[in-house]
Amino acid sequence: MRVVFLSPAYPPEMVDYTRGLVEVGAEVYGVGDTPRQALPPKVRELLHDYLQVPRIMDEDDVIERVSTWLRGKTIDRVLSNWEPLVILAARLRERWRMPGMSVDTVRGFRDKQLMKERVKAAGLRVPRSRRVKTEHETRAAAEEIGFPLILKPIAGAGSADTHKVTSKAELDAAIKAMRGVPEASCEEYIEGEEFTYDTISIGGKPAYENVAAYLPKPLEMRTLQWVSPVIITVRDMFQPKLQGGIALGRKVLEALGMGDGFTHMEWYLTPKGEAVFGEIGCRPGGAHIVDQMNYTSDIDLFREWARVVCHGKFLAHAPRKYNVGIVFKRALGEGRITRIEGLGAWLKECGPWVVEEKLLRPGTPRRNWKHTLLSDGHVVVRHPDWDEAYRMSFLAATNIRMYAEPPKSSGGATEAS
Repeated sequence: MRVVFLSPAYPPEMVDYTRGLVEVGAEVYGVGDTPRQALPPKVRELLHDYLQVPRIMDEDDVIERVSTWLRGKTIDRVLSNWEPLVILAARLRERWRMPGMSVDTVRGFRDKQLMKERVKAAGLRVPRSRRVKTEHETRAAAEEIGFPLILKPIAGAGSADTHKVTSKAELDAAIKAMRGVPEASCEEYIEGEEFTYDTISIGGKPAYENVAAYLPKPLEMRTLQWVSPVIITVRDMFQPKLQGGIALGRKVLEALGMGDGFTHMEWYLTPKGEAVFGEIGCRPGGAHIVDQMNYTSDIDLFREWARVVCHGKFLAHAPRKYNVGIVFKRALGEGRITRIEGLGAWLKECGPWVVEEKLLRPGTPRRNWKHTLLSDGHVVVRHPDWDEAYRMSFLAATNIRMYAEPPKSSGGATEAS
């Protein structure tokens, strides 16, 4: 089977999806704007061939270049697991008349307002929302919906350029901050806990399901620098508290015409116990959530995804063994990481249950926390008992501290404690 995989090396987790495709017998033809020589050696070894294009986001140009490159070859699948490229993959499938979701179907997962309209038309609860393109439209929508509200890009990912607005003054500031965004969704703010509903689906029917809790909500993770974001997959996914969200997620897949592959949905559980749809993408969640799911079930979902999209089968046994918490750390200060405190004590206490410790080391420049949830590294812990997984996760959130300072003309970095 020959598979065109868009952007096989970026974001970095795409290397594992490329590996999965090769492991289920696919010849992978990679397409990206990374120079061939700059590809990680691991992905270069996996690719059957690779086409570098000038700009991977220039859909018309990419379609023409890829069509010329592969003229005379039989291609069986065109795939992408990176949000900005899912429409491009669908356009290539339609041009070549091959299996997979259409452009119209994929647009329903990409365009947040269209998505909500289609989900609402299926009789499912969604936040009240309006598509806005101008300042006048934004103010009119805010007047209709009322405060608090959320203003976010129509085709965004994560919580980038997303603003919670509670007053006219905050609305003024959000409009100013979003002047470079061509279209936005102005929508009702839903009070409550926020969860994910993740699947690998075959013909829109989940072959694997997952629920994870955001602690706190992603919007707070993105706006409060002092927060150490925590995400925990839920071992007991079928507890009564979560059943409304799982039922909602399955109905959303049907309403949007999901085909084969990953989905990542976010939903709210209100204080009254109502499950309210947030948004969904026809791709895997980022921020290592697939790694968390792998640790939850001791499974390789990179490979199982590949088996599903290539052969329509999910063969792995996937018991839910653990609650898995990932904790993203943010250094205090600016510049380079100078020291890490509390890591040694945390590892000593939680050691048998720690599965990853990937904090940036002293001497490394700290990352811009506003640009990436990955922040300055992470730790991952798992445990069969929810309370214990929660305790260890928040112990890391509170007790591990990282510090950064501008480079000095002399002196060395302090080792992690």
